[in-house]
Amino acid sequence: MFKKFIYSTKTAPYVFILPFVLTVLIFWIFPIGRSALMSFQEILPGQTEWIGLRNFRQLFADRIFLISVQNTLKFTVGMLLLLIPIPIVLVCIINSKIMNHTKLFKTIYFIPALASVVVAGTVFRLIFGESDTALMNQVLQAFGAEPIKWFKPGATGYMALLILCWHWIGVNMMYYVAGLQNISQDLYEAASIDGANSWQQLTRISIPLLKPTTIYVLTISIYAGLSMFIESYMLWKGNNSPSNIGLTIVGYLYRQGIEKMIWAMLPQQDSCFWSSFWSST
Repeated sequence: MFKKFIYSTKTAPYVFILPFVLTVLIFWIFPIGRSALMSFQEILPGQTEWIGLRNFRQLFADRIFLISVQNTLKFTVGMLLLLIPIPIVLVCIINSKIMNHTKLFKTIYFIPALASVVVAGTVFRLIFGESDTALMNQVLQAFGAEPIKWFKPGATGYMALLILCWHWIGVNMMYYVAGLQNISQDLYEAASIDGANSWQQLTRISIPLLKPTTIYVLTISIYAGLSMFIESYMLWKGNNSPSNIGLTIVGYLYRQGIEKMIWAMLPQQDSCFWSSFWSST
């Protein structure tokens, strides 16, 4: 009876998708629902009290939280402006007939994606260092400009964080390469016969037919922007950037859920020591 049930053409598909459905329910739907319920409660050891919208009123009255939301949205928009147009242009150039050694260039562009974000963040922190010997300050001095403090409040810190996202360009290029391979070459040959130049083929054939790939890349890029944390943490050597210019939503959650809990668990004298230690670094 059990074997007949398993091998049935009606029930077999449901048996195969059952592990996935259970995984989504247990590790995604249930935690989200539980978190939504807890947001309306005040939870203390051994007791739970329903408080309605009080948590949300306190959250949106927190200036630091609003700064983290603003920073995250700004970083996300900047990433979208970099990680979608640039990969499309680079892939179209690499796949053009005038380009030689296309496999070599594809490899070169993808190699940065293999680097750890921690390593890349450490290297970029040294490149954009505040000392006169830092690479970017040396470049400025070569053009007769004065060295600047890149990670202080202003547009320079935002620019450095966006440049750090360069390593995702190779990943998005890989998606667009796969998308271009699904476009029939007959369309380009017909367009060439009709007199269409390279720009017209790009705007009338490549970009419209890459719409499914662009939607997917847009989705994962938005997710990457909204979940940004490690890049900011590595550039500013911690979660405390000047005037919170590098604080993201995930960084705010880390500060409220991890850092403050650690401070509360430390003895008072240890808290003073670590506070002076982190402020000095």
